[in-house]
Amino acid sequence: MFLTTVRFCFKLAPFAYMALIWFLSSKPADTYMDTGYSWEGAFKESLHLIEFGILYVMLALFFLIDGKLTTKTNILCAAIAIAYGLTDEIHQSFVPARSATLIDFVKDTIGVLIAYFFIHHAYFGTRFQKLDHLLQKIETTFKKPASLK
Repeated sequence: MFLTTVRFCFKLAPFAYMALIWFLSSKPADTYMDTGYSWEGAFKESLHLIEFGILYVMLALFFLIDGKLTTKTNILCAAIAIAYGLTDEIHQSFVPARSATLIDFVKDTIGVLIAYFFIHHAYFGTRFQKLDHLLQKIETTFKKPASLK
């Protein structure tokens, strides 16, 4: 029962995270974080890299736990995350006190591509063996037995 619940959470996570991104993008930029410190702007800007890298990883895990993370589905995950970054920027252009910028979209894309690089080379290549072991363990732990499919 526990593994079924965790599998469900892994399957739901990317969609819940996309909804969270949409919700946060609907608010003015300083609604949730305004410390007044000079480093705050740089920190907020770096979140684009992290935010969409996380989305890509969640999408990759969506396929991984079913043993269906292939080169094609991995590229699909990256494409979806990048497309959602574009959608997010377009959405922000309609929100008062927010703006859509090409540089933000580029940061979103770079975040996805960095995460893609690590997952791709760990799972399909020979680099990053520790990450590969973690991905393999996640896949074998949560993959449904053939008798339950």
